[in-house]
Amino acid sequence: MFIGHFAIAFAAKKNDNKPSPGTTFFAAQWLDLLWPVLLLTGTESAAIAPEGSKIPLEFTNYPISHSLLFVLFWALLFGLLYYFIKRNVKAAILIGLLVMSHWLLDLLVHVPDLPLSPSGDLEFGLGLWNYKYTELVIELGLFMVGVYLYLKSMKAKSAAGNIILWSLIIFLLVVHLLNSFGPPPKDMKTVATMALTEYLLIAWAYWADANRTPVT
Repeated sequence: MFIGHFAIAFAAKKNDNKPSPGTTFFAAQWLDLLWPVLLLTGTESAAIAPEGSKIPLEFTNYPISHSLLFVLFWALLFGLLYYFIKRNVKAAILIGLLVMSHWLLDLLVHVPDLPLSPSGDLEFGLGLWNYKYTELVIELGLFMVGVYLYLKSMKAKSAAGNIILWSLIIFLLVVHLLNSFGPPPKDMKTVATMALTEYLLIAWAYWADANRTPVT
């Protein structure tokens, strides 16, 4: 799951227009923003899947970033931090739910490799990644709905507002299609390094939202 997480982050603006998409992007993608850091430090691990596999990566050990128990901790932490900074209960709950949404969406697509707890005794996943085109249609459909809800909630202040937002949307679509149909990655260090560039998407989302205003 990649673009589906951004779909939820866009859609969140319809529920509450206070948090910027930069903030909702950060919350919805936090697990995957943390994961490459833990990979590069050797705290967690993954491997390139054997040639011919339907899924390019094997997620062998990621208890801190993706175990349900830790995800609940991250969700609570993000919600509390947002509340202490903004003093907005509704938005704080939304931010916490966005963090939680990442694990739930991953549950749909992953093979059973998502741990329930850091011990990893129980692992879950419904395996939608094994059905590539079905998964692609569902995820792109989610993204279209998320973008639509965002556009219904926010309007551009100027032409620049539209250009910045639509360039972000198109970029996300291109990256998603490259992930789906491009060549497999060469090694995990490359995967982790490329994953770190997602932090730039957070800044891009803040930039896009700064040039838009709520629809009244």
